[in-house]
Amino acid sequence: TDWKDRRLWVTVLPIMAITFPAAVQAVLWWRYRIAFGATLCVLGLLFGEWVNRYFNFWGWTYFPINFVFPSQLVPGAIVLDVVLLVSNSMQLRR
Repeated sequence: TDWKDRRLWVTVLPIMAITFPAAVQAVLWWRYRIAFGATLCVLGLLFGEWVNRYFNFWGWTYFPINFVFPSQLVPGAIVLDVVLLVSNSMQLRR
């Protein structure tokens, strides 16, 4: 539904969906043993994405805001946090 996704998914999505949550997850786990870093990061990224889309699509061009929505990153971040919480390790071990 978003006309920009065809151009930007190659560069923006891997950086936003993999690198940022993994980095925040690693830092919060190693320093504080907090297992919800990826979800916290993704929620912040989604909030920033909604603000960006509101001001850029609706504020500048009056593009209908109901045709654009952020990627569904929250379920993946929750799975990442649950795996870390259950395994108690950054690597899955048997």
